[in-house]
Amino acid sequence: MSQSGKKSKRVAHITVGHFYANHAEKLGLRLEGSSRGLNRLIREPTINRPGLALSGFFHYFAVKRIQVLGSAELSYLKSLAPSTLRDRARALFSRNMPCLVVARNAPVPSPILDAAAEFETPVLRTGMITMKFINAATILLESEFAPTTTEHGSMVSILGVGTLIRGASGIGKSECVLGLIERGYSLVSDDITRFRAIEGSELLGMSDALSRYHMEVRGIGIINIASIFGAGSVVPEKKLNFVVTLKDWHEVENVDRIGLDRESYEILGVKVPHVTLPVRTGRDIARLVEVAALDQKLKDMGENSAQEFNQRLLHMISERRS
Repeated sequence: MSQSGKKSKRVAHITVGHFYANHAEKLGLRLEGSSRGLNRLIREPTINRPGLALSGFFHYFAVKRIQVLGSAELSYLKSLAPSTLRDRARALFSRNMPCLVVARNAPVPSPILDAAAEFETPVLRTGMITMKFINAATILLESEFAPTTTEHGSMVSILGVGTLIRGASGIGKSECVLGLIERGYSLVSDDITRFRAIEGSELLGMSDALSRYHMEVRGIGIINIASIFGAGSVVPEKKLNFVVTLKDWHEVENVDRIGLDRESYEILGVKVPHVTLPVRTGRDIARLVEVAALDQKLKDMGENSAQEFNQRLLHMISERRS
């Protein structure tokens, strides 16, 4: 089993501004009132409904989370006397929570907006019902807070098979990737690939924002893949399904000729199917990577050519002995 030597990085927090900029469209969010406080930190990837806090009970109040007001909380606030509502609102915002979201596009009581302005806490509104917003926002937050790492290698989507191509510098990774793109497949990242572990069971690969959709080709320089090969030749992110390591022919001690032994490569605790391809002059590496990825796709569908051949061979031997 191969294993990544990179250290993972856990995200400790994100800002409200980052969350709003990246997910406002998906969640139907809009800013209510002042934009002050968008630099506040969200420190936990989940949502809290501050019903108990609004009643004055602040023990175990999840102050590190986004707070959401739904129909129940708003109905309770309407039942309060104006002076009590002002006091409760000030007590809530004085706890320095990241932000407040009001669901169902409900009107925000003025004491809430006044207290938010006083303590410079962003207030957002969404048209989503409360539970749908909580579910969708929690998924997005889990992704934002997921452990990340980087791998030295290029990633390509081959008929839906997210394939990371690794190997020593100068082994031919760029030429291999270009060959795959010419065959109609899509570039995810060149040379350095960022990975995020989603719920500890799958890996999402992507490029960094600066080098996205670009490749470095020795002797040519930096090229824009989307401009040369078209918009379909690039994808911003892809689930990792398969890892290929390119090695010089002379460095591979035991070449697997049948494919019964299945290797894996581990990234952020997630094991991914892995093969090592020997490289030497005259071998069409792009074609070999393509075939290996498509064979892996068949294996994921329950079709294993090596096992099928082995079973046929054993059956033939058994028949000849009988």
